[in-house]
Amino acid sequence: MSVALSRCLCRVLSRHTAPSSVLLGEQHHAVQSPWFAPVMTLKTSAPLRAEPKKKKKVDPRREQMMRERLRKKLKKLEKVPPELIPIEDLITPTKCLDETRERSAPRMSFEESERRALLLKEWCRYKQEQHMAEMKAVELALEAQREALEELKLESEELYQAALKPDPLLLPFTHEGPTYTPPKSKYEAPDGKYNDITKVYTQ
Repeated sequence: MSVALSRCLCRVLSRHTAPSSVLLGEQHHAVQSPWFAPVMTLKTSAPLRAEPKKKKKVDPRREQMMRERLRKKLKKLEKVPPELIPIEDLITPTKCLDETRERSAPRMSFEESERRALLLKEWCRYKQEQHMAEMKAVELALEAQREALEELKLESEELYQAALKPDPLLLPFTHEGPTYTPPKSKYEAPDGKYNDITKVYTQ
């Protein structure tokens, strides 16, 4: 409001002073100086009713208590052991821990359960006989080998020592060591596309 009022007053005063300047002529020249501005050009600004902020008085006791609390919190955090990174491969998902089954197991009749039990016993007897036959065949082969080596030792000591050496052609084994050229850095292995969902833990 004050700015608008000052502009209106300047306009009115300038209109009233214009004819007087014409009547006087050029006898009285106004001083045109940048250091001395006329009164009509003065403008007022909006009043500022702001007040500087007052500084809050800080109680030294209260500040000391806050520092002590922060120190205690820091000590508690230091005592807490670091959190270990969980191994997701060893964690059983919750959906697998649900013991409720969607369908119930079919009930077998008494005759069917007896038939399965007898079949299992017969299978156990068969596997036991098979194992005993294999063990007996191995024992016979070792006994025949021992007798043959004893007879060979009596014939020739050199042939006996040669027979005790391992045969490299009996179990063929091939092994490839490090190559002479380094691996290709820009080689893309044909593993297919996948999204890496590995979680990153920060301590």
